[in-house]
Amino acid sequence: MKFGDDFFKKVEKKTNVDKNTILSLAQKLQNGNMKDEGTLREVIDTLSRMTGKTVTKEQSDKIISKIIDDKVPKDVDKMF
Repeated sequence: MKFGDDFFKKVEKKTNVDKNTILSLAQKLQNGNMKDEGTLREVIDTLSRMTGKTVTKEQSDKIISKIIDDKVPKDVDKMF
């Protein structure tokens, strides 16, 4: 799926996250080993900075554990 500049402008307006940051994170996710703790910590830290939300070490550890142990719901409805 390709996204045009209009899409990225809308996202940037709503989130204050620029196109290059979004594309960089997408590339990291696509190329990274999502079972690697280092990659996961980097992605969590990037998302934390992007959203302005603080993620404690304990929260980060829980997220990483769930992903590595394949305990993330595949159905979005089951996440909430």
